Amino acid sequence: MPTGSNLKVRNSVYYVRLKVPVELHHLMNTRELARSLNTKDRRAANVRKLSVLSEWHSKFEELRRRRDMTEADFAAATWEHYSDELLTDEVERTLPELSNTRLKPTNKDHYLKTLREHLGSGKTVLIEWAADAYIERNRLLVDRSNTQYRELCFRLMRAQIEVLLRTEERDHGNYAGQPVDPIVTRPDASHEIAKPGERLSDLFEVYAKENPKAIADATLAQARRDIGTFIDLVGSDFPVTKLDKKAVREWKTLLQSYPVKATEMTIFKGLNFREIITANGQRPVPKPTISAKTVNRYLAGFGAFCNWLAAHDYIANNPFTDMYLTVDKTKTNVLPFTDEQLTTLFSSPLFTGCLNDKKWHVAGNYQIRDHRYWLPHVMMYSGARPGEIAQLLVDDVRQMHGVWCMHITEEGDETKSVKNKGSFRVVPIHSKLIELGFIAHVQKQREASAQRVFPEAERNERGQIAAKFERKFGPYLTKLGLKDGRGLCLYSLRHGFSDAMRRAGYMDEEFGFLMGHSKSSMTARYGQLPQGTLQKRVELIEAVNYAVIISSP
Repeated sequence: MPTGSNLKVRNSVYYVRLKVPVELHHLMNTRELARSLNTKDRRAANVRKLSVLSEWHSKFEELRRRRDMTEADFAAATWEHYSDELLTDEVERTLPELSNTRLKPTNKDHYLKTLREHLGSGKTVLIEWAADAYIERNRLLVDRSNTQYRELCFRLMRAQIEVLLRTEERDHGNYAGQPVDPIVTRPDASHEIAKPGERLSDLFEVYAKENPKAIADATLAQARRDIGTFIDLVGSDFPVTKLDKKAVREWKTLLQSYPVKATEMTIFKGLNFREIITANGQRPVPKPTISAKTVNRYLAGFGAFCNWLAAHDYIANNPFTDMYLTVDKTKTNVLPFTDEQLTTLFSSPLFTGCLNDKKWHVAGNYQIRDHRYWLPHVMMYSGARPGEIAQLLVDDVRQMHGVWCMHITEEGDETKSVKNKGSFRVVPIHSKLIELGFIAHVQKQREASAQRVFPEAERNERGQIAAKFERKFGPYLTKLGLKDGRGLCLYSLRHGFSDAMRRAGYMDEEFGFLMGHSKSSMTARYGQLPQGTLQKRVELIEAVNYAVIISSP
Protein backbone atom coordinates (compact mmCIF):
# COMPACT_ATOMS: atom_id res chain seq x y z
CA MET A 1 0.00 0.00 0.00
CA PRO A 2 1.62 3.32 -1.05
CA THR A 3 1.56 6.14 1.48
CA GLY A 4 2.87 9.03 -0.61
CA SER A 5 6.19 9.42 1.22
CA ASN A 6 9.28 7.36 2.13
CA LEU A 7 6.95 5.03 3.98
CA LYS A 8 5.11 2.00 2.70
CA VAL A 9 2.93 -0.54 4.47
CA ARG A 10 3.33 -4.30 4.22
CA ASN A 11 1.07 -6.54 6.29
CA SER A 12 0.09 -3.49 8.37
CA VAL A 13 3.76 -2.85 9.30
CA TYR A 14 5.48 0.35 8.15
CA TYR A 15 8.65 0.17 6.09
CA VAL A 16 10.95 3.01 5.09
CA ARG A 17 12.25 3.04 1.53
CA LEU A 18 14.60 5.21 -0.48
CA LYS A 19 15.55 5.25 -4.14
CA VAL A 20 19.25 4.66 -4.72
CA PRO A 21 20.75 7.45 -6.86
CA VAL A 22 21.19 6.16 -10.40
CA GLU A 23 24.96 6.73 -10.36
CA LEU A 24 25.27 4.38 -7.35
CA HIS A 25 23.20 1.46 -8.67
CA HIS A 26 26.23 -0.56 -9.72
CA LEU A 27 27.85 -0.07 -6.32
CA MET A 28 24.84 -1.04 -4.19
CA ASN A 29 23.42 -3.67 -6.59
CA THR A 30 19.89 -2.37 -6.06
CA ARG A 31 17.66 0.48 -7.16
CA GLU A 32 15.80 0.89 -3.87
CA LEU A 33 16.55 0.36 -0.18
CA ALA A 34 13.85 -0.81 2.21
CA ARG A 35 13.81 -1.62 5.91
CA SER A 36 11.09 -2.55 8.39
CA LEU A 37 10.43 0.04 11.11
CA ASN A 38 8.74 -2.58 13.28
CA THR A 39 5.68 -0.50 14.00
CA LYS A 40 2.08 -0.24 12.85
CA ASP A 41 1.78 3.36 14.03
CA ARG A 42 2.36 6.01 11.35
CA ARG A 43 3.58 8.66 13.78
CA ALA A 44 6.14 6.32 15.28
CA ALA A 45 7.20 5.30 11.76
CA ASN A 46 7.76 8.93 10.77
CA VAL A 47 10.09 9.34 13.75
CA ARG A 48 11.97 6.07 13.29
CA LYS A 49 12.51 6.57 9.58
CA LEU A 50 14.68 9.67 10.16
CA SER A 51 17.68 7.78 11.56
CA VAL A 52 17.45 5.16 8.79
CA LEU A 53 17.27 7.79 6.05
CA SER A 54 20.22 9.63 7.63
CA GLU A 55 22.22 6.39 7.64
CA TRP A 56 21.43 5.72 3.98
CA HIS A 57 22.24 9.27 2.86
CA SER A 58 25.56 9.05 4.72
CA LYS A 59 26.27 5.82 2.85
CA PHE A 60 25.52 7.54 -0.47
CA GLU A 61 27.91 10.38 0.38
CA GLU A 62 30.63 7.94 1.42
CA LEU A 63 30.31 6.01 -1.85
CA ARG A 64 30.37 9.21 -3.90
CA ARG A 65 33.66 10.17 -2.28
CA ARG A 66 35.18 6.95 -3.51
CA ARG A 67 36.60 6.59 -7.00
CA ASP A 68 37.55 3.96 -9.55
CA MET A 69 41.03 2.54 -9.57
CA THR A 70 43.31 3.74 -12.37
CA GLU A 71 46.58 2.56 -13.87
CA ALA A 72 48.26 5.34 -11.92
CA ASP A 73 46.92 3.76 -8.70
CA PHE A 74 48.44 0.38 -9.60
CA ALA A 75 51.83 2.01 -10.15
CA ALA A 76 51.57 4.09 -7.00
CA ALA A 77 50.43 1.14 -4.86
CA THR A 78 53.29 -1.05 -6.10
CA TRP A 79 55.96 1.54 -5.43
CA GLU A 80 54.48 2.67 -2.10
CA HIS A 81 54.43 -0.90 -0.83
CA TYR A 82 58.00 -1.53 -1.96
CA SER A 83 59.40 1.69 -0.50
CA ASP A 84 57.35 1.54 2.74
CA GLU A 85 58.36 -2.05 3.45
CA LEU A 86 62.03 -1.24 2.87
CA LEU A 87 61.71 1.78 5.15
CA THR A 88 60.21 -0.45 7.84
CA ASP A 89 63.11 -2.86 7.42
CA GLU A 90 65.60 -0.01 7.80
CA VAL A 91 63.91 1.24 10.97
CA GLU A 92 63.90 -2.27 12.46
CA ARG A 93 67.62 -2.61 11.73
CA THR A 94 68.33 0.80 13.30
CA LEU A 95 66.37 0.35 16.53
CA PRO A 96 67.60 -2.54 18.71
CA GLU A 97 64.26 -2.92 20.49
CA LEU A 98 62.66 -3.80 17.13
CA SER A 99 65.33 -6.24 15.95
CA ASN A 100 63.38 -9.26 17.22
CA THR A 101 60.44 -8.42 14.92
CA ARG A 102 62.47 -8.94 11.75
CA LEU A 103 62.20 -12.18 9.81
CA LYS A 104 65.02 -14.61 10.37
CA PRO A 105 66.87 -15.77 7.23
CA THR A 106 65.26 -19.25 7.31
CA ASN A 107 61.77 -17.73 7.74
CA LYS A 108 62.54 -15.20 5.02
CA ASP A 109 63.52 -17.95 2.58
CA HIS A 110 60.31 -19.84 3.33
CA TYR A 111 58.21 -16.66 2.96
CA LEU A 112 59.88 -15.83 -0.38
CA LYS A 113 59.34 -19.37 -1.67
CA THR A 114 55.69 -19.34 -0.58
CA LEU A 115 55.07 -15.94 -2.16
CA ARG A 116 56.45 -17.15 -5.48
CA GLU A 117 54.32 -20.29 -5.31
CA HIS A 118 51.19 -18.23 -4.57
CA LEU A 119 52.01 -15.82 -7.37
CA GLY A 120 52.32 -18.73 -9.78
CA SER A 121 49.12 -20.43 -8.64
CA GLY A 122 47.04 -17.24 -8.39
CA LYS A 123 46.61 -17.19 -4.60
CA THR A 124 46.43 -13.79 -2.91
CA VAL A 125 45.89 -14.54 0.79
CA LEU A 126 49.40 -13.50 1.89
CA ILE A 127 49.13 -9.97 0.50
CA GLU A 128 45.43 -9.12 0.84
CA TRP A 129 46.15 -7.10 3.99
CA ALA A 130 48.26 -4.67 1.95
CA ALA A 131 45.69 -4.45 -0.87
CA ASP A 132 42.84 -3.79 1.57
CA ALA A 133 44.84 -1.08 3.33
CA TYR A 134 45.67 0.73 0.07
CA ILE A 135 42.06 0.58 -1.15
CA GLU A 136 40.69 1.97 2.10
CA ARG A 137 43.41 4.60 2.47
CA ASN A 138 42.72 5.93 -1.03
CA ARG A 139 38.92 5.40 -0.92
CA LEU A 140 38.80 3.28 -4.06
CA LEU A 141 35.79 1.52 -5.57
CA VAL A 142 37.29 -1.97 -5.57
CA ASP A 143 35.96 -5.08 -3.84
CA ARG A 144 37.41 -8.57 -3.53
CA SER A 145 35.30 -9.97 -6.36
CA ASN A 146 36.71 -7.41 -8.78
CA THR A 147 39.45 -8.39 -11.24
CA GLN A 148 41.21 -5.15 -10.32
CA TYR A 149 41.56 -6.47 -6.78
CA ARG A 150 43.40 -9.58 -7.96
CA GLU A 151 45.64 -7.53 -10.21
CA LEU A 152 46.48 -5.23 -7.31
CA CYS A 153 47.34 -8.24 -5.14
CA PHE A 154 49.57 -9.74 -7.84
CA ARG A 155 51.45 -6.46 -8.23
CA LEU A 156 51.89 -6.13 -4.47
CA MET A 157 53.19 -9.71 -4.26
CA ARG A 158 55.76 -8.89 -6.91
CA ALA A 159 56.71 -5.79 -4.93
CA GLN A 160 56.94 -7.88 -1.73
CA ILE A 161 59.23 -10.36 -3.49
CA GLU A 162 61.52 -7.48 -4.47
CA VAL A 163 61.43 -6.28 -0.84
CA LEU A 164 62.57 -9.70 0.40
CA LEU A 165 65.38 -9.76 -2.16
CA ARG A 166 66.57 -6.32 -1.00
CA THR A 167 66.48 -7.33 2.68
CA GLU A 168 68.57 -10.43 1.87
CA GLU A 169 71.11 -8.17 0.16
CA ARG A 170 71.11 -5.88 3.20
CA ASP A 171 71.77 -8.88 5.43
CA HIS A 172 75.06 -9.15 3.52
CA GLY A 173 75.80 -5.43 3.70
CA ASN A 174 74.60 -4.54 0.20
CA TYR A 175 72.32 -1.48 0.24
CA ALA A 176 72.74 -0.64 -3.46
CA GLY A 177 70.29 -3.18 -4.85
CA GLN A 178 67.52 -2.03 -7.21
CA PRO A 179 64.27 -3.73 -8.29
CA VAL A 180 64.62 -6.17 -11.17
CA ASP A 181 60.88 -6.62 -11.75
CA PRO A 182 59.86 -3.98 -14.34
CA ILE A 183 56.57 -3.12 -12.61
CA VAL A 184 58.32 -2.09 -9.39
CA THR A 185 59.37 1.37 -10.48
CA ARG A 186 58.82 4.88 -9.21
CA PRO A 187 55.63 6.33 -10.80
CA ASP A 188 56.02 8.85 -13.61
CA ALA A 189 56.11 12.26 -11.95
CA SER A 190 54.52 13.82 -15.04
CA HIS A 191 51.21 12.03 -14.31
CA GLU A 192 49.45 14.38 -11.97
CA ILE A 193 47.03 12.72 -9.59
CA ALA A 194 44.53 14.70 -7.59
CA LYS A 195 45.55 15.24 -3.99
CA PRO A 196 43.05 14.50 -1.22
CA GLY A 197 40.22 17.02 -1.46
CA GLU A 198 41.10 18.10 -5.02
CA ARG A 199 39.09 15.56 -7.00
CA LEU A 200 36.08 17.00 -8.83
CA SER A 201 33.69 14.41 -7.42
CA ASP A 202 34.76 15.21 -3.83
CA LEU A 203 34.47 18.95 -4.36
CA PHE A 204 31.06 18.59 -6.00
CA GLU A 205 29.74 16.93 -2.84
CA VAL A 206 31.06 19.84 -0.77
CA TYR A 207 29.37 22.25 -3.20
CA ALA A 208 26.11 20.26 -3.10
CA LYS A 209 26.11 20.22 0.70
CA GLU A 210 26.76 23.97 0.87
CA ASN A 211 24.32 24.66 -2.01
CA PRO A 212 24.81 28.45 -1.98
CA LYS A 213 22.08 29.09 -4.58
CA ALA A 214 19.52 26.81 -2.89
CA ILE A 215 19.30 24.62 -5.99
CA ALA A 216 16.59 21.94 -5.91
CA ASP A 217 17.78 18.44 -4.96
CA ALA A 218 16.61 17.03 -8.31
CA THR A 219 18.62 19.68 -10.18
CA LEU A 220 21.72 18.92 -8.12
CA ALA A 221 21.29 15.21 -8.81
CA GLN A 222 21.01 15.97 -12.54
CA ALA A 223 24.18 18.10 -12.42
CA ARG A 224 25.98 15.30 -10.56
CA ARG A 225 25.09 12.84 -13.33
CA ASP A 226 26.03 15.31 -16.08
CA ILE A 227 29.39 16.14 -14.50
CA GLY A 228 29.91 12.40 -14.08
CA THR A 229 30.25 12.09 -17.86
CA PHE A 230 33.15 14.58 -17.75
CA ILE A 231 34.82 12.64 -14.92
CA ASP A 232 34.26 9.44 -16.91
CA LEU A 233 36.10 11.08 -19.81
CA VAL A 234 39.12 12.52 -17.95
CA GLY A 235 39.43 9.95 -15.16
CA SER A 236 38.47 9.99 -11.51
CA ASP A 237 41.95 11.14 -10.44
CA PHE A 238 41.75 14.28 -12.61
CA PRO A 239 42.77 17.22 -10.36
CA VAL A 240 40.65 20.35 -10.23
CA THR A 241 43.76 22.43 -10.96
CA LYS A 242 43.85 21.00 -14.51
CA LEU A 243 40.27 22.04 -15.30
CA ASP A 244 40.58 24.48 -18.20
CA LYS A 245 38.89 25.48 -21.47
CA LYS A 246 40.75 22.79 -23.42
CA ALA A 247 39.27 20.04 -21.25
CA VAL A 248 35.81 21.64 -21.39
CA ARG A 249 36.04 22.10 -25.16
CA GLU A 250 36.79 18.41 -25.76
CA TRP A 251 33.90 17.37 -23.49
CA LYS A 252 31.50 19.77 -25.20
CA THR A 253 32.46 18.44 -28.64
CA LEU A 254 31.83 14.84 -27.57
CA LEU A 255 28.54 15.76 -25.90
CA GLN A 256 27.16 16.81 -29.27
CA SER A 257 27.53 13.16 -30.38
CA TYR A 258 26.16 11.65 -27.15
CA PRO A 259 22.98 9.53 -27.66
CA VAL A 260 19.71 10.50 -25.99
CA LYS A 261 19.13 8.46 -22.78
CA ALA A 262 22.31 6.48 -23.42
CA THR A 263 22.57 5.18 -19.85
CA GLU A 264 19.09 3.65 -20.12
CA MET A 265 19.85 1.63 -23.26
CA THR A 266 21.00 -1.97 -22.89
CA ILE A 267 23.08 -1.71 -26.07
CA PHE A 268 25.40 0.72 -24.27
CA LYS A 269 25.47 -1.09 -20.93
CA GLY A 270 28.96 -1.32 -19.44
CA LEU A 271 30.48 1.26 -21.81
CA ASN A 272 32.07 4.48 -20.68
CA PHE A 273 31.28 7.94 -22.05
CA ARG A 274 33.68 7.84 -25.00
CA GLU A 275 32.91 4.19 -25.82
CA ILE A 276 29.17 4.94 -25.97
CA ILE A 277 29.76 7.67 -28.56
CA THR A 278 32.05 5.42 -30.60
CA ALA A 279 29.62 2.48 -30.46
CA ASN A 280 26.71 4.68 -31.52
CA GLY A 281 28.67 6.02 -34.49
CA GLN A 282 29.34 2.46 -35.65
CA ARG A 283 25.68 1.45 -35.64
CA PRO A 284 23.97 1.07 -39.07
CA VAL A 285 21.40 3.58 -37.84
CA PRO A 286 22.85 5.63 -34.96
CA LYS A 287 20.58 6.54 -32.07
CA PRO A 288 19.50 10.22 -31.97
CA THR A 289 21.92 12.47 -30.11
CA ILE A 290 21.12 15.07 -27.47
CA SER A 291 20.07 18.52 -28.64
CA ALA A 292 22.05 21.74 -28.34
CA LYS A 293 19.68 22.76 -25.56
CA THR A 294 20.53 19.60 -23.62
CA VAL A 295 24.25 20.11 -24.22
CA ASN A 296 23.85 23.57 -22.73
CA ARG A 297 22.13 22.03 -19.71
CA TYR A 298 25.23 19.88 -19.13
CA LEU A 299 27.44 22.96 -19.49
CA ALA A 300 25.23 25.08 -17.24
CA GLY A 301 25.25 22.60 -14.37
CA PHE A 302 29.04 22.24 -14.54
CA GLY A 303 29.42 26.00 -15.03
CA ALA A 304 27.46 26.76 -11.85
CA PHE A 305 29.76 24.36 -9.99
CA CYS A 306 32.79 26.13 -11.49
CA ASN A 307 31.51 29.50 -10.24
CA TRP A 308 31.72 28.03 -6.76
CA LEU A 309 35.18 26.55 -7.47
CA ALA A 310 36.43 29.94 -8.64
CA ALA A 311 34.89 31.74 -5.65
CA HIS A 312 36.71 29.33 -3.33
CA ASP A 313 40.02 29.73 -5.19
CA TYR A 314 40.23 26.16 -6.48
CA ILE A 315 40.48 27.52 -10.03
CA ALA A 316 41.46 30.99 -11.32
CA ASN A 317 38.35 31.51 -13.45
CA ASN A 318 35.32 29.70 -14.85
CA PRO A 319 36.33 27.76 -18.02
CA PHE A 320 32.69 27.60 -19.15
CA THR A 321 32.46 31.32 -19.89
CA ASP A 322 31.41 31.84 -23.55
CA MET A 323 31.34 28.08 -24.17
CA TYR A 324 27.60 27.61 -24.69
CA LEU A 325 26.05 26.53 -27.97
CA THR A 326 23.71 28.84 -29.86
CA VAL A 327 20.12 27.66 -29.54
CA ASP A 328 17.21 28.90 -31.62
CA LYS A 329 14.66 29.55 -28.87
CA THR A 330 11.87 29.97 -31.39
CA LYS A 331 12.08 26.29 -32.31
CA THR A 332 10.99 23.31 -30.24
CA ASN A 333 11.17 19.57 -30.74
CA VAL A 334 7.77 19.19 -29.08
CA LEU A 335 4.67 19.64 -31.24
CA PRO A 336 1.07 19.99 -30.05
CA PHE A 337 -1.51 17.40 -31.08
CA THR A 338 -3.85 18.27 -33.94
CA ASP A 339 -7.61 17.88 -33.37
CA GLU A 340 -7.54 14.66 -35.40
CA GLN A 341 -4.66 13.28 -33.32
CA LEU A 342 -6.42 14.19 -30.07
CA THR A 343 -9.53 12.33 -31.27
CA THR A 344 -7.42 9.25 -32.01
CA LEU A 345 -5.63 9.50 -28.66
CA PHE A 346 -8.71 9.86 -26.46
CA SER A 347 -10.59 7.19 -28.41
CA SER A 348 -7.78 4.71 -27.77
CA PRO A 349 -7.89 1.78 -25.31
CA LEU A 350 -6.06 3.62 -22.51
CA PHE A 351 -9.05 5.93 -22.17
CA THR A 352 -11.97 3.77 -23.37
CA GLY A 353 -11.03 0.26 -22.23
CA CYS A 354 -7.98 -1.96 -22.71
CA LEU A 355 -7.07 -5.63 -22.40
CA ASN A 356 -5.38 -5.36 -19.00
CA ASP A 357 -3.22 -3.13 -16.83
CA LYS A 358 -0.10 -3.81 -18.92
CA LYS A 359 -1.49 -3.84 -22.47
CA TRP A 360 -2.97 -0.37 -22.88
CA HIS A 361 -2.87 -0.44 -26.66
CA VAL A 362 -5.12 -3.49 -27.02
CA ALA A 363 -8.87 -2.87 -26.78
CA GLY A 364 -10.79 -4.60 -24.03
CA ASN A 365 -13.05 -4.10 -21.04
CA TYR A 366 -10.39 -3.24 -18.47
CA GLN A 367 -10.74 0.39 -17.30
CA ILE A 368 -7.63 2.34 -16.29
CA ARG A 369 -8.54 5.22 -14.00
CA ASP A 370 -5.29 6.01 -12.19
CA HIS A 371 -2.69 8.68 -13.03
CA ARG A 372 -2.25 7.25 -16.53
CA TYR A 373 -5.83 8.20 -17.36
CA TRP A 374 -5.89 11.56 -15.57
CA LEU A 375 -2.49 13.09 -16.34
CA PRO A 376 -3.23 13.68 -20.06
CA HIS A 377 -6.66 15.11 -19.27
CA VAL A 378 -5.44 17.44 -16.53
CA MET A 379 -2.47 18.60 -18.61
CA MET A 380 -4.80 19.35 -21.49
CA TYR A 381 -7.06 21.59 -19.41
CA SER A 382 -4.56 23.14 -16.96
CA GLY A 383 -1.21 23.35 -18.76
CA ALA A 384 0.45 21.88 -15.67
CA ARG A 385 3.56 19.71 -15.89
CA PRO A 386 3.02 15.94 -15.48
CA GLY A 387 5.15 15.78 -12.33
CA GLU A 388 3.21 18.63 -10.74
CA ILE A 389 -0.05 16.76 -11.30
CA ALA A 390 1.20 13.30 -10.34
CA GLN A 391 2.45 14.50 -6.94
CA LEU A 392 -0.76 16.32 -5.95
CA LEU A 393 -1.96 15.61 -2.45
CA VAL A 394 -5.66 15.20 -1.74
CA ASP A 395 -5.43 18.42 0.32
CA ASP A 396 -3.98 20.25 -2.70
CA VAL A 397 -7.34 19.99 -4.45
CA ARG A 398 -9.86 22.14 -2.60
CA GLN A 399 -12.41 24.90 -3.03
CA MET A 400 -11.69 28.62 -2.80
CA HIS A 401 -14.71 30.95 -2.88
CA GLY A 402 -16.72 28.04 -4.26
CA VAL A 403 -14.20 27.28 -7.03
CA TRP A 404 -12.32 23.99 -7.18
CA CYS A 405 -8.57 24.64 -7.52
CA MET A 406 -5.27 22.80 -7.66
CA HIS A 407 -2.58 24.19 -5.37
CA ILE A 408 0.78 23.40 -6.95
CA THR A 409 3.35 23.70 -4.15
CA GLU A 410 6.05 21.78 -2.31
CA GLU A 411 4.07 21.83 0.92
CA GLY A 412 2.67 18.80 2.72
CA ASP A 413 5.15 16.12 1.62
CA GLU A 414 8.93 16.14 1.73
CA THR A 415 9.13 14.36 -1.63
CA LYS A 416 7.23 17.06 -3.55
CA SER A 417 9.09 19.51 -5.76
CA VAL A 418 8.44 22.14 -8.42
CA LYS A 419 10.67 23.30 -11.26
CA ASN A 420 11.41 26.72 -9.77
CA LYS A 421 10.03 29.26 -7.31
CA GLY A 422 7.79 30.73 -10.01
CA SER A 423 6.04 27.37 -10.34
CA PHE A 424 4.14 27.77 -7.05
CA ARG A 425 0.61 28.63 -8.15
CA VAL A 426 -3.13 28.17 -7.82
CA VAL A 427 -4.91 26.81 -10.90
CA PRO A 428 -8.72 26.60 -11.13
CA ILE A 429 -10.00 23.23 -12.27
CA HIS A 430 -11.65 23.35 -15.68
CA SER A 431 -15.35 22.46 -15.79
CA LYS A 432 -14.55 19.73 -18.33
CA LEU A 433 -12.34 17.97 -15.78
CA ILE A 434 -15.15 18.15 -13.23
CA GLU A 435 -17.51 16.73 -15.82
CA LEU A 436 -15.08 13.89 -16.51
CA GLY A 437 -15.07 13.02 -12.79
CA PHE A 438 -11.76 14.43 -11.56
CA ILE A 439 -13.23 15.85 -8.35
CA ALA A 440 -15.08 12.58 -7.77
CA HIS A 441 -11.74 10.77 -8.13
CA VAL A 442 -10.14 13.08 -5.55
CA GLN A 443 -13.04 12.58 -3.15
CA LYS A 444 -12.71 8.81 -3.55
CA GLN A 445 -9.04 9.02 -2.51
CA ARG A 446 -9.97 11.26 0.41
CA GLU A 447 -12.58 8.78 1.62
CA ALA A 448 -9.97 6.01 1.38
CA SER A 449 -7.67 8.09 3.66
CA ALA A 450 -5.09 8.32 0.86
CA GLN A 451 -2.59 11.14 1.14
CA ARG A 452 -2.09 11.55 -2.58
CA VAL A 453 -4.50 11.98 -5.45
CA PHE A 454 -2.57 9.36 -7.44
CA PRO A 455 -1.08 6.90 -4.90
CA GLU A 456 -0.19 4.44 -7.68
CA ALA A 457 2.32 6.85 -9.25
CA GLU A 458 5.80 5.94 -8.03
CA ARG A 459 9.01 7.88 -8.35
CA ASN A 460 11.81 6.47 -10.45
CA GLU A 461 15.42 6.15 -9.32
CA ARG A 462 15.92 9.86 -10.01
CA GLY A 463 12.98 10.87 -7.85
CA GLN A 464 10.74 11.82 -10.81
CA ILE A 465 7.17 10.82 -10.12
CA ALA A 466 5.76 10.98 -13.67
CA ALA A 467 8.82 9.75 -15.58
CA LYS A 468 7.77 6.10 -15.82
CA PHE A 469 4.48 7.05 -17.45
CA GLU A 470 6.16 9.63 -19.70
CA ARG A 471 8.60 6.99 -20.89
CA LYS A 472 5.81 4.57 -21.81
CA PHE A 473 3.53 7.23 -23.32
CA GLY A 474 5.81 7.78 -26.34
CA PRO A 475 5.80 4.10 -27.41
CA TYR A 476 2.03 4.07 -26.82
CA LEU A 477 1.64 6.93 -29.32
CA THR A 478 3.78 4.97 -31.78
CA LYS A 479 1.52 1.93 -31.45
CA LEU A 480 -1.47 4.18 -32.15
CA GLY A 481 0.22 5.35 -35.34
CA LEU A 482 0.50 8.93 -34.05
CA LYS A 483 4.23 9.13 -33.50
CA ASP A 484 7.11 8.61 -35.91
CA GLY A 485 10.34 9.99 -34.48
CA ARG A 486 10.45 13.16 -32.40
CA GLY A 487 7.61 15.62 -32.05
CA LEU A 488 4.72 14.18 -30.11
CA CYS A 489 4.99 13.23 -26.46
CA LEU A 490 3.17 13.76 -23.16
CA TYR A 491 4.32 17.39 -23.10
CA SER A 492 2.49 17.95 -26.40
CA LEU A 493 -0.66 18.33 -24.27
CA ARG A 494 0.95 21.18 -22.33
CA HIS A 495 1.92 22.83 -25.61
CA GLY A 496 -1.65 22.32 -26.79
CA PHE A 497 -2.90 24.22 -23.76
CA SER A 498 -0.77 27.21 -24.81
CA ASP A 499 -2.20 27.08 -28.33
CA ALA A 500 -5.74 26.84 -26.95
CA MET A 501 -5.11 30.00 -24.92
CA ARG A 502 -3.82 31.82 -27.97
CA ARG A 503 -6.82 30.70 -30.01
CA ALA A 504 -9.01 32.22 -27.30
CA GLY A 505 -7.29 35.56 -27.91
CA TYR A 506 -4.89 35.72 -24.98
CA MET A 507 -1.23 36.78 -25.18
CA ASP A 508 1.47 34.57 -23.70
CA GLU A 509 2.19 37.03 -20.88
CA GLU A 510 -1.48 36.93 -19.87
CA PHE A 511 -1.63 33.19 -19.17
CA GLY A 512 2.02 32.23 -18.62
CA PHE A 513 1.64 32.37 -14.83
CA LEU A 514 -0.97 29.58 -14.97
CA MET A 515 1.70 27.31 -16.49
CA GLY A 516 4.32 28.22 -13.90
CA HIS A 517 6.18 30.69 -16.13
CA SER A 518 5.78 33.66 -13.81
CA LYS A 519 8.14 35.09 -11.22
CA SER A 520 7.99 33.79 -7.68
CA SER A 521 5.02 34.94 -5.64
CA MET A 522 4.38 34.29 -1.96
CA THR A 523 0.64 34.61 -2.69
CA ALA A 524 0.93 31.57 -4.91
CA ARG A 525 2.42 29.63 -2.01
CA TYR A 526 0.43 30.71 1.02
CA GLY A 527 -2.90 32.21 1.98
CA GLN A 528 -6.03 32.88 -0.02
CA LEU A 529 -6.46 34.52 -3.40
CA PRO A 530 -8.83 37.50 -3.52
CA GLN A 531 -12.07 36.48 -5.19
CA GLY A 532 -11.60 38.91 -8.08
CA THR A 533 -8.15 37.52 -8.83
CA LEU A 534 -9.51 33.99 -8.68
CA GLN A 535 -12.37 34.80 -11.06
CA LYS A 536 -9.87 36.14 -13.60
CA ARG A 537 -8.05 32.81 -13.45
CA VAL A 538 -11.32 30.95 -13.90
CA GLU A 539 -12.03 33.06 -16.97
CA LEU A 540 -8.67 32.15 -18.44
CA ILE A 541 -8.98 28.43 -17.71
CA GLU A 542 -12.53 28.17 -19.05
CA ALA A 543 -11.38 29.81 -22.30
CA VAL A 544 -9.52 26.59 -23.12
CA ASN A 545 -11.55 24.63 -25.64
CA TYR A 546 -10.85 21.81 -28.07
CA ALA A 547 -12.75 20.57 -31.11
CA VAL A 548 -12.29 16.98 -29.97
CA ILE A 549 -15.18 15.46 -28.02
CA ILE A 550 -14.03 13.64 -24.88
CA SER A 551 -16.77 11.56 -23.30
CA SER A 552 -17.13 11.05 -19.57
CA PRO A 553 -16.09 7.59 -18.32
